[in-house]
Amino acid sequence: MRSVPALFSMSPSEHPYAFVALYLAIATVFPFILLSVAWLWARVFQPPKKNLIKNAIYECGLESPNPTQVQFKAHYYLYAILFLVFDVEVLFLLPFCASATLLPTGALLVMLLFIFLLAEGLVWAWSRGHLEWK
Repeated sequence: MRSVPALFSMSPSEHPYAFVALYLAIATVFPFILLSVAWLWARVFQPPKKNLIKNAIYECGLESPNPTQVQFKAHYYLYAILFLVFDVEVLFLLPFCASATLLPTGALLVMLLFIFLLAEGLVWAWSRGHLEWK
């Protein structure tokens, strides 16, 4: 009779981390299996067919009358990033405010540090002129 390794002979109640190890193994291997199947499918069933019509730039089935490279100002992206930073700040502050009386003093200090760092970032962006609409 073959001996079974100790990890696999125990029931899940005897070894509490066996399920976690199995789940991590499946979660690691499964994406690679899907990626390899997609790669094989693309290689076998969809060989590359390069030509001028296929590689042409079009929008809505029509050729573009203007140049396709349009320059956007980076300031718009900076406004969006700053908005997201302070929007996420509110998402972190709301649960803290809802349970502030139940939390220890250390949580208050960590939240004050968090607010200080965000205020420091706001002062930096303001002093550099990044908040000026140009």
